[in-house]
Amino acid sequence: MNASTWLPVAWFGVIGFGVLMYVLLDGFVLGLGILAPAARDGDQLDHMMNTAAPIWDGNETWLVLGGAGLMAAFPRAYAVVLSALYLPVILMLLALVFRGVAFEFRFKGYGAARRAWGAAFSLGSIVAAFFQGVILGALVQGLPLNNSGYYDGGPFGWLSPFALLTGVALVIGYALLGAGWLILKTEGALHARARQLARPLVLAVLVAMLAVSVSLPFLESRLMARWFSGYNFLWLSPVPIVTLGVAWLLWRDAALATPERPAAHDARPFLWTLALFGLGFIGLVLGMWPLIVPPALSIWDAASPPESQGFVLWGLVVLVPLILGYTGWSYSVFRGKVAADAGYH
Repeated sequence: MNASTWLPVAWFGVIGFGVLMYVLLDGFVLGLGILAPAARDGDQLDHMMNTAAPIWDGNETWLVLGGAGLMAAFPRAYAVVLSALYLPVILMLLALVFRGVAFEFRFKGYGAARRAWGAAFSLGSIVAAFFQGVILGALVQGLPLNNSGYYDGGPFGWLSPFALLTGVALVIGYALLGAGWLILKTEGALHARARQLARPLVLAVLVAMLAVSVSLPFLESRLMARWFSGYNFLWLSPVPIVTLGVAWLLWRDAALATPERPAAHDARPFLWTLALFGLGFIGLVLGMWPLIVPPALSIWDAASPPESQGFVLWGLVVLVPLILGYTGWSYSVFRGKVAADAGYH
């Protein structure tokens, strides 16, 4: 196997890993913003935000890694995606900036200004999550390409009912991640509130996943056709089976404590939610492979020269372990429960 064959595969894995890490790590912070209107008062919202305050701003590193990796390893795909999805990408990035500013400024404000920044934090989180889902839905549905392989769909070629459905589904999924994080990191009234929200959110996520899955066979990209071709479904069936098992475990462990049945360990709802996202990502990759921009652009068609991919890959050999080390260290330092009176300065 020569370099022009295996390097695009390696880079596809690197970019996929970066995107998955971003979704898992920043998803729960976006989820906190989505759940912000459920906070009882400003003090409870303080408590919610303080659970993520020490570690939230390092999570965007994975988003940068995914975008930079796409530009370096698959410049043709980068050009197509940015041309097609310019508007939702810009709106997502502006919302992330808006959320970040609101996160910091809220802790410095008072009275009405503090409430306004809290609303801005929630709005920025919802908009960012929604457009991340829209981008995903547009890619899954497939982008209109001309005979030369370039985008040919106009400024709103990405807009479709399926993309909007995927946007809503991701907002619900991030909300569930946020609830799981609060169960893990809090005690008292906020902990109980998070457990109250968790089970309805599990149902909402399952309904959203079902709606998205049912829509897939009807897309023009036929992205999931391999799932139902020949005997493929038999050897791919462990993914949906395990997904259903994880969903049941999440439903069970998210329940409130009762005199007859104590609550499950606080880490379990968050870990099962992470597993649910991971399994959804695996299912998506299995359906897309080997396409990087459906319906026709494969990883080998979009790849930069092997010399370019190999050169940048050496940098990742150093960079990715550093990012993983820093991320693991920061989460280890700030592990454990966050008290309601913990401060952020």
